[in-house]
Amino acid sequence: MSSTLQKIVATIRRIPRGKVSTYGAIARAAGYPGAARRVAWTLHRSFGLPWQRVVGARGEIKLRGDSAIEQRLRLEAEGVSFRGRKVDMKKHAYHFPSANAAKRKRRGK
Repeated sequence: MSSTLQKIVATIRRIPRGKVSTYGAIARAAGYPGAARRVAWTLHRSFGLPWQRVVGARGEIKLRGDSAIEQRLRLEAEGVSFRGRKVDMKKHAYHFPSANAAKRKRRGK
């Protein structure tokens, strides 16, 4: 597994139950800003990831058909609420800690 793929997978795994993140936010948190399509590619080709926690910008479910219905049902089962057809991002968006915050935490500050 390439290091890019490993970083994206690890980032997706950090999204807690009841929270969601966007393809773009995951790419940025993994260190690949502008690589939202790489996140989608990773989800499509990987198994065992919490794929339902990844949505499009502004909380849109980007999947179609039965997959979109399944994603919404899985999110609702985790306690995620919707405003119409979109996830209520004010309540459920997961904000990855910045790299600087992670460094400060490791140093104990």
